[in-house]
Formats: sequence, C-alpha cells, structure tokens
Amino acid sequence: MKLIVGLGNPGFEYDKTRHNAGFMAVDRLASRHARGAMPRARFQSVTLEASLPGSDGPEKVMLLKPTTYMNLSGGPVAEALRFFKLDPQQDLFVIVDDIALPCGSIRIRPDGSAGGHNGLSDIERKLGTSAYPRCRVGVDAPGIVPQADYVLSRFSPEQWPLVDEALDRAADAAESFVARGVQAAMNRFNTKASASPGGPASNN
Repeated sequence: MKLIVGLGNPGFEYDKTRHNAGFMAVDRLASRHARGAMPRARFQSVTLEASLPGSDGPEKVMLLKPTTYMNLSGGPVAEALRFFKLDPQQDLFVIVDDIALPCGSIRIRPDGSAGGHNGLSDIERKLGTSAYPRCRVGVDAPGIVPQADYVLSRFSPEQWPLVDEALDRAADAAESFVARGVQAAMNRFNTKASASPGGPASNN
C-alpha cells in the first residue's frame, strides 16, 4: 500500500491558491483512479481509496488531503503511516508547492530539507525524519509581494496554463512512484523548465 499526500489548506477561500498545489494534484489523481469513490474523513483528512498500477499488479493507494491547515500537516501524515504500518521512505509521496521553482516545473526528491515550507517542516517534526519522497510543484518566487500573501493568492492568468500542465505531471509522477519507485520517477520527471511568461523568475 502507498500513501499519496497533497498539502494545502481546507476551505473555499483557499481553493486553487498557490499553497494548494498539492491538493489540486491529488484531486487529479482522484479523477483518474477514484472516480465515483466516496471521500471519507479519516486521520484529520479527506481521504479516498484508489487502485493504481504497481510493480506486481494493482497497488492499493490512499489519497490524503490534511484538513488541519498547512502548518499542522504532519499529524495526519504520521497517523496514517502508523495505522497502515507504512515506511515513509518506501510508501509515502508528498506533493507540495515550491516558491523556489518556476511555474511549469516539478522536482522530485527522495528526502531533503523542508526549504522553509511549513507543511514539510511539520511532517519532518512529526515523523522524526526528512527521509520521505516529495514532489515540489513550482509556483514562482513572490518577488516584492509578501510571501504569505503570495502563496495564499490564486495563480495569475499567465501562470495558470503552466501550472495546469505541471499538476498533470505531478499526478503522473505519483503514478510512476507507485509503479516503479522514487528513483524512476526522478529519472523521468526531473527536467528543467523556464520561468513563466510575465511572472517572477525563480530565485534558486
């Protein structure tokens, strides 16, 4: 079994904001693999059970969107991992927004620092390790806009076509992770992307 987690904030006011890129990517997985399934409230999250192609046939997957708000994402993730007795290094895949990457890009890592992201920081605290795969979805750097205001705002018309494509690739990457593991997903999806037209360039 695998656990695919999208990070974001619950509530209509946060719908389609930059900080909710993880939620949106998981929604795309749900539309592909859990169409018609009934969401359940478990592990302080909205969850859906799905079946994805695995290395040895169909793999049971839980899609999870924490409803605790971004900076408390670690509790639901840790609770679900404990309940299913899963190994975060092998069975967990977290999808999250990243201001250090340009819109249109995704970046997969098997571990690493939180990079100042509150959701990843809380997961690391609750798990006691940073060794878990994650997929970062670029949302551009905020430029002169305060970071909190920027990530809690919706994408610009210029950014959205690039993000729309990147969210599909993030969902593809999660499928690749389930089927062949994080290294295969990295080899396939860690490609360069330029900054969005008319949007701020990445500062990293």
